[in-house]
Amino acid sequence: MGTLHLFDMDGTLLYGSAAAVEISRQLGLDREIAELERRFSAAELTPVQFAQLACELWAAELTELQVAAAFDGAPWLAGIRDVWADIRSRGERCAVISLSPCFFVERLLDWGADTAHGSRWPAVPIRRPVNPDGILSSAAKVRIADELCVRYGLTRDDCVAYGDSMSDTALFAAVPRSVAVNADHHVSDLASFAYAGRDLREAYALVRTGE
Repeated sequence: MGTLHLFDMDGTLLYGSAAAVEISRQLGLDREIAELERRFSAAELTPVQFAQLACELWAAELTELQVAAAFDGAPWLAGIRDVWADIRSRGERCAVISLSPCFFVERLLDWGADTAHGSRWPAVPIRRPVNPDGILSSAAKVRIADELCVRYGLTRDDCVAYGDSMSDTALFAAVPRSVAVNADHHVSDLASFAYAGRDLREAYALVRTGE
């Protein structure tokens, strides 16, 4: 049987940052997005409310060029492409599942992810309201993982999850192996392995060493 590697993005593949933070930086909205991130981390905002407020911040100005600049300039962990190339060379699968907007998350397909899933925020330039049905949650990560298992002929027992925060707790509880990457207390006690640093190859090595 193969293995399905499930990666969170914000705070996991992105070191100490998130897609919304990097996009807002392009618009000079650092202070505003920091407040939304604080409220979301404190569970004062739901994923839907966060998306609605972030889209209101961006609606007047955001362009595809700014999204591309945010992606290219983001603080990605080193070695992401190397890890995904190794996973695929073994006949295994890698997926990204993130609450962040799909127009940012799906850019990781070009780096070697088999599949990438983000919340369906309005397309850029933002001219439409957020559809709550398209916004992912912690529970949605488990649902998507199950759908991918069916697609690839695997089960939850064949999965490894990589994450850092509260949005990863349901997935960490659902699969047998997990790696807390630069994580907070929400997932550190649930994880099989813990990694602090800036190189995904080192976090990935914990899984391979533990096999």
